[in-house]
Amino acid sequence: MSLLNGETIAILGGTGPQGRGLARRFAQAGLTVVLGSRTAEKGAQAAAELSKATGTTVTGTDNQSAAEAGDIVLVVVPWDGHGELLSKLKPELDGKIVVDCVNPLGFDKQGAYALIVEEGSATEQAAAILTDSTVVGAFHNVSAVLLEDPEAAPVETDVLVLGDDRLATDLIQELADTIPGVRGIYGGRRRNAHQIEALTANLISINRRYKTHAGTRITDL
Repeated sequence: MSLLNGETIAILGGTGPQGRGLARRFAQAGLTVVLGSRTAEKGAQAAAELSKATGTTVTGTDNQSAAEAGDIVLVVVPWDGHGELLSKLKPELDGKIVVDCVNPLGFDKQGAYALIVEEGSATEQAAAILTDSTVVGAFHNVSAVLLEDPEAAPVETDVLVLGDDRLATDLIQELADTIPGVRGIYGGRRRNAHQIEALTANLISINRRYKTHAGTRITDL
């Protein structure tokens, strides 16, 4: 039996490119998806557009209501507002599996670079704030362009899943597996999230040099 049976997937910051792309793929896999945004109106509009484009049913609302509705809650918000949003939504996220997908990156004339995070990574910051949630890191290195592209099926990449709870990481690996072409692979404990988040800066550099949408594949599995 699938671990995902009956689970609602909520995506905070779901109206941005990565959030919309993940929502598209999960909805097409038959999962129940709720998009969260800063306002309920923006969330509802994005969900309606996505439902029409995919022939599925996606609902949209504000981030707080999405956090309340989700059994599994993905955090796909800009790094600048990461800690503030999670602190605000801690009561709604207590007792839930929270998947942090955020990459703390800076940009200058030389391109993208990884930022130093006091807690070690965005995933560890989330865990420090959400002390009554089970925090997992995943979906850091998947191209939003490919996720949103209806012609890009399958998406040939692996998703490294990081966490300290075996059941939770197994569940999020299965969630990643619902996207055609994607494999969810255990990537270590939460303390190893920094290098996975930082790798996105390297992928951005690869994409700019080679005009592509690079991902990662783990060999010998």
